[in-house]
Amino acid sequence: MNPKKQIVDLPVYQPGKPIDEVKRELGLEKIVKLASNENPFGCSPLVKPAVQSVLDELAIYPDGGSMALREEMASFLGVPGSQLVFGNGSDELVMLTSRAYLETGTNTVMATPTFPVYKTTATIEGAEVIEVPLKDGVHDLEAMLGSITEQTRVVWVCNPNNPSGTMNDQEQILAFLERVPSSVLVVLDEAYYEYVTDSSYPESISLLKTFPNVLILRTFSKIYGLAGLRIGYGIASEEIVDKINRVREPFNTSSIAQKAAIVALKDQEFVKSCREANEVGRNQLYAGFEEMGLSYYPSQGNFVLVDTGRNGNDVFQALLRKGYIVRSGVALGFPSSIRVTVGSQEQNEGFLTALREVL
Repeated sequence: MNPKKQIVDLPVYQPGKPIDEVKRELGLEKIVKLASNENPFGCSPLVKPAVQSVLDELAIYPDGGSMALREEMASFLGVPGSQLVFGNGSDELVMLTSRAYLETGTNTVMATPTFPVYKTTATIEGAEVIEVPLKDGVHDLEAMLGSITEQTRVVWVCNPNNPSGTMNDQEQILAFLERVPSSVLVVLDEAYYEYVTDSSYPESISLLKTFPNVLILRTFSKIYGLAGLRIGYGIASEEIVDKINRVREPFNTSSIAQKAAIVALKDQEFVKSCREANEVGRNQLYAGFEEMGLSYYPSQGNFVLVDTGRNGNDVFQALLRKGYIVRSGVALGFPSSIRVTVGSQEQNEGFLTALREVL
C-alpha cells in the first residue's frame, strides 16, 4: 500500500507520557506539568454542573451546526452567526483551511519557528511551504509579504506567536493586510487572544469588513480551560465560512463541548481573573530569569520561551527528574531554550527553584 508521498517523512506527534507513568519511572510523588500551555486554574466552576445535563443525551448526535453556541458567540462577539465556524479545537480548523484552499501547485507562507500544524497540514495537501524566519522573535511581516507569489493561497500569522510568545501590533497587521493581494487568505491565529495585556494588540474582528480575505482562529482550550473537550472557532466572511464548511465533517464538535463552551463564554469574570493571574505569573518568571541572567522573549501568551544557554533536551530531562515537565526548545526551533507554561504562583516558584538547581 502506497500512501501520499508527501506524508512519508512527516514527523509523528509524540504525546508526553502520562503523569502517573512518569511518577513511577522516576520515583516521584508529585509532577507539575508546565509543557502544554494549559490553564493551571482549570475551567469555570459553572461548566461541570452544566455538562451534567448532556449526559442523558449521549446516544444522540450533536447539533452539526452548533446553533446554540453559534447564537451565544455571535452575540458575544458582535458578528452575524453566519460568520462563525466551529472545530474540534482550532487545530481542526487549521487542517480544514488547508484542505479547502491548498493543493499541489499552490504555496503557503508562514513564519519559522511558529505553530507546526500549519506546515504539517499544508504538506499533506501537497502545497509548497515557504517559511520566513522570525525577526527578534516576531513575525517579519515585510519579508512574509515579499514571499507571496501568484501561487500563494494562504498566509499564516500566529499572533501571539507560539512558541516565542511575541505579537504584532495593530499598526503592523493593518499595514500588512493593506498590501496582501485580496486573492490570498490571511489566517490570524489568536489562540492566546484572551491572555494579551498589550493595548496595541490588533482588534482583528473590526478588520473583517475592510478585509474579507481574513480568517480569525480562536479556541476554548487555553484561558477557558476546555482543552480536553476540543472546541475552537473561526470568524470570517460568509464566503470563507462556506468553503470551510464544505470540507468539515457534519458532527465535528461534541454535545458536551458545545454546552461547556456556552457556559464558559458566559463566565467572563473567570476569564478576567485568569488573565490577571497569568500576568502576575509572567512577571514572576521574568524576575526569576533575570536573577539567573537568562534571556527570554516577553510574552503575550500563557507561556515564556527562555534561553538557558544549554541544550533544551538536557534541561528538559534534568527538570523532569525534579518533577517539572516543560517543553524543550529543540523541537520548537530554539535549541538552547525551553518553553514553560505560566502556572500558579506556587508552581512558578517551584519551577524557578528547580531551574536554578539544574543550571
